[in-house]
Amino acid sequence: MLSDIERQVLRIIGNYSAGRRRTPTVDELCIKTGRSRGGIMEVLEVLKREEYINWDRMQPDKIELLEAWERGVHHPWRAK
Repeated sequence: MLSDIERQVLRIIGNYSAGRRRTPTVDELCIKTGRSRGGIMEVLEVLKREEYINWDRMQPDKIELLEAWERGVHHPWRAK
């Protein structure tokens, strides 16, 4: 289960992907969440480890979204 900040960052990445046809930069994630760059990097590491994104710390702004919603959580507005 993801923490609140991990879920928030995942939603931001998903919304950027859907609405802007790109993923946000680390700096944009910092602005949207109010977190430090180091804090966002830690969150991205967790999302990578949990296989929600593909991401490499050496290229921090290159984020590939694999799954936009947290697994195991019922979303009544989403089709099954």
